Amino acid sequence: MTDALTDELLPESASGTNAFSLVYRTYAPQVLGYLVARGVEDPEAAMQEVFLAVLPRLESVHGGAAGLRTFIFSVAHARMVDDHRRQSRAPVTLPFDADLDQRSTASAEAAALDRMAPREVVALLNVLPADQREVLALRLVAGLSVDQAAKVMGRSAGAVKQLQRRALLKLRETTDVKEYLKP
Repeated sequence: MTDALTDELLPESASGTNAFSLVYRTYAPQVLGYLVARGVEDPEAAMQEVFLAVLPRLESVHGGAAGLRTFIFSVAHARMVDDHRRQSRAPVTLPFDADLDQRSTASAEAAALDRMAPREVVALLNVLPADQREVLALRLVAGLSVDQAAKVMGRSAGAVKQLQRRALLKLRETTDVKEYLKP
């Protein structure tokens, strides 16, 4: 393939928009092809980086069209190497596919609550002090996070965690709950 850019069209002192436009039109498809062939993750972006690096140094390139071509592809090669290094350092990311997600384990408390009728849940919660009952209602029934429950109750997150722990321990000791937790 012959270059559309010849030494006559690009004098050593060429500069400005016209020279850059000519250089870009001549070499952009070849640089893009090179970057695609070498497995660059985003070849179009890398190609733009190549020409952004070439533009300010266009006037200082020596050797005519052949020197310019060598310079452009040396910059393209450097961008390709940079991309491969970045890819090797980056963790492999896979898109999440909910249909392939096999996780289905619920907590013991959630499993027990699913097997119980709402009236039974209320009766069990009534054995707890009011603040522990409130924490479990906010966390398990309403589905709030620890921080959200703490904000609603006007307590610290640590206090909510402690109340929840105590409430669950007390419920586990309750005979009615032990029946639901049997396999």
